[in-house]
Amino acid sequence: MSADDACATVLKDRYGCPDGYDLFKPLAPLQPQPGFFRFGRDTIGYGRSACGALPKPFKTCSDDLPDVFSSTVVGNNEVALPFDPVEVIENLRWERYASVAQKGIWWNIIQTPYYAVRPLMPVGFRKYLQRAYINNWRQIAFPDWPVDRTVETLYEQLLAISLRSRKQQEMPFVWFWPAGYSGCVILTHDIESAAGRDFCPRLIDIDQSFGMKSSFQVVPEQSYEVTPLFRERLRTSGCEINLHGLTHDGQLFRERKKFLKQAAEINRYAREYQAAGFRSPVLYRNLEWLGELSISYDMSVPNVAHLDPQRGGCCTVMPYFVGDILELPLTMTQDYALFNILGQHSIDLWKQQIDLVMAKHGLISFNIHPDYIMSEPYSGLYRELLHTLKRVCLEKNLWIALPAEVNQWWRLRQKMQVAVSSGQKAYITGPYHESAALAYAKLDGEKIVYEVRDTRTASVFAA
Repeated sequence: MSADDACATVLKDRYGCPDGYDLFKPLAPLQPQPGFFRFGRDTIGYGRSACGALPKPFKTCSDDLPDVFSSTVVGNNEVALPFDPVEVIENLRWERYASVAQKGIWWNIIQTPYYAVRPLMPVGFRKYLQRAYINNWRQIAFPDWPVDRTVETLYEQLLAISLRSRKQQEMPFVWFWPAGYSGCVILTHDIESAAGRDFCPRLIDIDQSFGMKSSFQVVPEQSYEVTPLFRERLRTSGCEINLHGLTHDGQLFRERKKFLKQAAEINRYAREYQAAGFRSPVLYRNLEWLGELSISYDMSVPNVAHLDPQRGGCCTVMPYFVGDILELPLTMTQDYALFNILGQHSIDLWKQQIDLVMAKHGLISFNIHPDYIMSEPYSGLYRELLHTLKRVCLEKNLWIALPAEVNQWWRLRQKMQVAVSSGQKAYITGPYHESAALAYAKLDGEKIVYEVRDTRTASVFAA
């Protein structure tokens, strides 16, 4: 597919909008090598540019980046951009801007022996090593901490340009979430040890006492036994079971040959456990290899990964497809990092992140390990988080969902589109369109604002 062909559906793929809004084509010629650039004051892109932006290493992405916005040529129903928007968005969501070098030579050398002896290390010593490794995290200029919304901002910039080119003020589209929900919350639990596994029945009761659904990611080999009785206990409680690697040694994506061998075993366990979802241990990932796993959705990519061994981040708060696999990005800082790396004993950071994600109507996704919240003060902080989520979901009309439900909805939404009748009335077409809400994206000065107007025909979505 040519760049022009891909640009012809960039807004339609995102919004399910009517035909005619994708007016984009890249200016020619684009530079052969990708680099960082700005598209206006608030948006950083990474890709090939028509404006001579030089490639910049990850660690030097700074305020002196060239701004290519002024090179955009807006005509009547035609927009020439100084970059390929599809390429730039994919580079961000697939973390192609982040090189292997960002993990550092030191980490590449010690990674294998570290995970070999990690179970024997005192927790205090582990914290010391982890803090030493990430001690420069505050100097990382991109992605934006604590939540990066670059992909959302770029889509809205493109939409605003399209509306101006068409001399229109608004565009109808398929709202992001079923039944007009303003956003979505998923609560997931990665189980790392036998003690964490044994705490799960109590954790289920805690979650459900606050009206929360939850999924549990299990490690099928070495760490602990995953019995049929344990799996049945989770399912009969209304929880979801997903896989958390094959083992928890942090080596899954280190070598292609070994990955393929482990992937075959992971796929076997996925069939046995009837698990449709996956999260990689320690959030190590390589999206180019993900298609080897027989899964429907993945939850391994952080929105911003300043505090993780593998730096980067997908720069979006919305689900997105990696081939046929739906990626559900992790948008909230993990509990271990919050408590042990940042040393915070409050949920203030989580509250801040919730607000930032909600501002873009995105996916609020948590990974709370049963291993780390069994004792005070962490169990109390977790209850405080659940109390906050319950209140926010009620006040802001957020959808509390299981990952499998989000996966099913997003796949249905992908098949929906807004059409316009001869009388200029907009309506949604596609399977299960009655579960969707019709919304409008409107120009408000220089910004895009969203308005859900018609939820009369939208019903609560049930997977």
